[in-house]
Amino acid sequence: MGQYRNVHLTVVGSSPAWPNPGGAQSGYLVDDGGARILLDCGPGVLPRLRAAEAGGWPRVDAIAITHFHLDHWGDLVPWVWGLQFGPAADLDPPELWVPPGGRATLARLGEELGRPDMFETAFRLHEYADGEPFTTAGFTVTPLRVLHYEMLAFGFRVTQNGAVLAYSGDSGPSDALPQLARDADLFLCEATLLAPNPEGGTRGHLSAAEANDAFARSGAKRLLLTHRPFERPLEDGFELAQDGLEIEV
Repeated sequence: MGQYRNVHLTVVGSSPAWPNPGGAQSGYLVDDGGARILLDCGPGVLPRLRAAEAGGWPRVDAIAITHFHLDHWGDLVPWVWGLQFGPAADLDPPELWVPPGGRATLARLGEELGRPDMFETAFRLHEYADGEPFTTAGFTVTPLRVLHYEMLAFGFRVTQNGAVLAYSGDSGPSDALPQLARDADLFLCEATLLAPNPEGGTRGHLSAAEANDAFARSGAKRLLLTHRPFERPLEDGFELAQDGLEIEV
C-alpha cells in the first residue's frame, strides 16, 4: 500500500483580468508531496514559480487551463520558450490539458506568436471533455462547464487521496457551481464583482454574496474567494486568496 500524502494548495497568482499591485494572475498549484498540477497559468505565474525554485525551472507534471482568456493562460507562451530553447529544454514537458477545441485554438495562436505547432511540440497536449473525468499526475480532474459570457469555460473538481478541491475558474451564477463543489474540502471560487449588474444580461463573474450562495448550496467545508480586484475590499467574514497563500486541503 502506498504512503498517504496530504493534498496541498499554493496560490501562485490570484489577480483578476487586471493585475493587483505586485500580483500575478490566475495560477493555483496543487500537489500531494509527489506530483504537482497547475490550475491555470496566467501572466506572472511562471516567474513566481521560478522564484520558488531558487531561480531554477519549476517541476510541474501537468497544467490544466479553464478557458482562453489571457489572464488564465498567458504564461504558457514563455513556458514554451523555456521548454524549447531555455533552461527547461532537458526536462520532461508537462501534460497540458485544454478545453474542447483547444488544440485548434493553440494552433491559431501559435501561427501568430511563433509557429502553429509550438504548443503541440512543447507540451504533451490533451483536450478534456465536459463532465468526463481525466487523470493526470495521479490526480483525477472533472471539468464542468460554467457560465462565462458566451465563452467556453470550465471549473475543475480535483480529487486525490480522498481530498476534494473545487475551482470555479471564471463563472457567473450557474447550477454547475454547487455541483462542482459538492461536499468538497475546499471551494476556490471567483468573486470579481461588487454586486450583480442590475441591468441583467449575460453574466461572466460572481459577487462575493453569489459565491457564498453557491458555497452554501454545495455543502463544501471551506470557501476561499479569489480573482478579486484590490479596489474591491471584502466584507468581514470572507476568506480571500492572496498570492503565496498555502493551504492543506
